Amino acid sequence: MSGHGVTAPARLESPAAGIAGAAPVAKLLGALLIALALVPSLDPVSSAVALGLELALLPLLRIPPGRLLRRIAPLLVAAPLAGVTIALYGRTSGEVYARFLLAVISDGSLALAGTTVLRVLAIALPALVLALTIDTTELADGLAQTLRLPARFVLGALAGLRLVGLTMEDRRTIARARRARGVGDRGIVGRVLGTGFTLLVVALRRGTTLATAMEARGFGADVPRTWARPARFGVREWLVVAGCAAIGALALTAAIVTGFWGWGVR
Repeated sequence: MSGHGVTAPARLESPAAGIAGAAPVAKLLGALLIALALVPSLDPVSSAVALGLELALLPLLRIPPGRLLRRIAPLLVAAPLAGVTIALYGRTSGEVYARFLLAVISDGSLALAGTTVLRVLAIALPALVLALTIDTTELADGLAQTLRLPARFVLGALAGLRLVGLTMEDRRTIARARRARGVGDRGIVGRVLGTGFTLLVVALRRGTTLATAMEARGFGADVPRTWARPARFGVREWLVVAGCAAIGALALTAAIVTGFWGWGVR
């Protein structure tokens, strides 16, 4: 990924790659712009407009439906649960339909619940979907080269992220080994604590070895670093950022024009 040698040529990509082929930094900035536009006002109009535009542009990412559904499944569960909480304990106004202890279901709480669901979907959907098309190595290249973040921090975070999948495999291996030795059936608490402690020891050892190897290869040097793959930020990346900014601007404009701006905090 990086070193102190000669910079290699950038990887060529097909122009048909569309948004999915844009630099990861552009995708992160785009998702951030949408979130920043929707956070100030809790109203149904801006959230609905943003969500509608996001769904309309979703086919441009060319993500297989099955993979997309698996990724957003937690969001499809979390958003309605957030709405249920607001419906029960949100601001009470209008006609009251039911009461139970501190829970009150009314016109106001139901309206806030629906708005909350839309808002959660509109803010989280771009981040989750764009993350499907982000390569961690390209993201690290972009953070260090485009945003000028410290190379040592970026490379250390990348190395740690790469070990997440290996750590999950270690957990499964440790659990099978403990069962084979007859020490994996001491109740759920003992099993979790035993596996967790063993996994911590393995992770510390691997982390120490990785840190030593990276230091030996010059990752901690203070001299200017060269990169195997130069990070790009061209016309396509600016179009992605501009498109996300346009989504946020259109959503805010619709809320202001219709008089719903700040509706949820009145």
